[in-house]
Amino acid sequence: MSAHLPHLPHLPSSDLVVVHEDVRDALDAGVGVVALESTILAHGLPHPDNIEIAAQIEDAVRAGGSVPATIAVLDGVVHIGLGATEVERVCTDPDIAKLSVRDVGVATALGRSGATTVASTSALANLAGIRVFATGGLGGVHRGASETFDVSADLGVIASTPVLVVCAGVKSILDVAGTLETLETLSVPVLGYRTDAFPGFYLSDSGQPVPWRVESAEEAARVVVARDRLGTDAAGVVLANPLPADRQVDRELHDRLVAEGLALLEREGVHGKDVTPRLLEFFHDNSGGESLRANVELVLANARLAGEVAAEVARLSGPGGDRDLQA
Repeated sequence: MSAHLPHLPHLPSSDLVVVHEDVRDALDAGVGVVALESTILAHGLPHPDNIEIAAQIEDAVRAGGSVPATIAVLDGVVHIGLGATEVERVCTDPDIAKLSVRDVGVATALGRSGATTVASTSALANLAGIRVFATGGLGGVHRGASETFDVSADLGVIASTPVLVVCAGVKSILDVAGTLETLETLSVPVLGYRTDAFPGFYLSDSGQPVPWRVESAEEAARVVVARDRLGTDAAGVVLANPLPADRQVDRELHDRLVAEGLALLEREGVHGKDVTPRLLEFFHDNSGGESLRANVELVLANARLAGEVAAEVARLSGPGGDRDLQA
């Protein structure tokens, strides 16, 4: 069941957004809620695995102590939280578009359906009052961006949206150093979860350091709540959660597939928002199942950690939170 979202100052009508009953009850009760993107289901994972994995991701959030809220646009309506039938539709409908922030308003106006990216999920989560979001990997600065100006909308949205994003770094096919530099320029803090190295999605270490390290979900939640109470900026927070080193994709295999994948994009003339799904498809088809295995493992780990962080954010934001924050 879903309920219409009240008090939407940025939207002309609450009919544009509905919130699943479980999510609404959790928000009203001050329970942790974790936003989940739907692009990974529609475009990042193969069918029929995506349906089963969607349930596993939501279960991982629950295991962390929070309520999952998978977000998508269906027939022109933004859904904050999906039921089983809606998840199956996202996973099976070949006409589900990929919607970044710029596309959401168009899709709602035209009555279209689409899966949300990191950028649009973050923005819509913030609209609903959800403070934590779990994904696989961030978009970022693409290689050769000095000539193509190809930079993911994820970075700009995170810089203006106070949502903590749990991820496995940025996809290693991108310019990782350039992405971190851009996040610094945008005043987005980057935290490493029990690591000093910024992960590279399939790889536990991209070769770049993280400026801050936290050891627990509680420490990450303290960052969110402290920044909120200080009111010093409206940017989000990136919490980078690496795969264990023994679970990453073999580096030699990874580097070979990156080189071959980039050459494939050049031959096919793939650009913009089509780059990531095409490269993921290439990895899935040529890694002997290793990229899919790593992708699923990191997404589930991020969902579990996000559930723990959201539960701590809710606790610290509730009665007695001021005392606990100063402890």
